[in-house]
Amino acid sequence: MKVLIVEDERTLALEIEAFLKKESYICDFARNANEALQKVGINEYDFVLLDLGLPDQDGLLVLKEAKKLNPDTAYIILTARGKLEDRIKGLDLGADDYLPKPFSLLELQSRMQAISRRKFGFNVELIPLGEFKLDLQKRLVWCQQNEIALSRKEFDLLSYLVLHKNRPLTRMQLSEHIWGNFADDDFDSNYIDAHIKNIRKKLGAFAETDWLETMRGIGYKIRI
Repeated sequence: MKVLIVEDERTLALEIEAFLKKESYICDFARNANEALQKVGINEYDFVLLDLGLPDQDGLLVLKEAKKLNPDTAYIILTARGKLEDRIKGLDLGADDYLPKPFSLLELQSRMQAISRRKFGFNVELIPLGEFKLDLQKRLVWCQQNEIALSRKEFDLLSYLVLHKNRPLTRMQLSEHIWGNFADDDFDSNYIDAHIKNIRKKLGAFAETDWLETMRGIGYKIRI
């Protein structure tokens, strides 16, 4: 998943980035409000982690504008402000969560996972997928009692398709959100097709994978 970290405190921003990268997130930075709004206007993010105390503009105003530019993004406010009215205003403006500083990076990850499950209609940690089950937190795939070994990118690709169930995703979308770059559907996307082929091969050794559909001329879709 692709994350924009809006934080002018460089040390904290780098700590968040290092942690999230280990968890397979793709991270961009913005050090101020103007830079944040430019990036939200150009890119499609799964999460925006937004500090309120930005040097050029109040983070709540950034949230209000960013929601107009990219309403499907999940917004988490990260701030040292402790006033209840700031929290209420942020949530009223459309923030999905509010995490006061200092915070645990593990708690941040847990809240992001909870938002993903809630946003995409999954109320359980183990997501059913035909004969399989996905554990997003532990990054595991099971078929009955068998744990199936997927590579990091294979799991990232499968889980992203699962979260966007019943929605066709283009190779360009998958490339941007899993690899952090754009693929040319006519040439450079072969690596996505190769990963899908490997996923089908590994899972197909245990059960049918007809829920993983190729959308000719578009990309892929998981039907649940």
